[in-house]
Amino acid sequence: MMVKPTVGELLRRAENRYALVIATAKRARQLALGAQPLIDKKEASMVTLAADEIAEGVIEVVEPEDQDKGRYRYDLV
Repeated sequence: MMVKPTVGELLRRAENRYALVIATAKRARQLALGAQPLIDKKEASMVTLAADEIAEGVIEVVEPEDQDKGRYRYDLV
């Protein structure tokens, strides 16, 4: 079974695996709590939907150096 998007594809959107995991989990939690999906896909798993949003570039992983702009570490934009 091939999982899409792959970790390699997702890592193009984040500095490292840690940032990717934090961003995906944070977005999945937002979706589970009722946030509207930013892409038009039906997924049973909020984690998969969050990963798809990151892969498509509609969710941006903000790196720690952007904290001075009032964002939390690995925040989503």
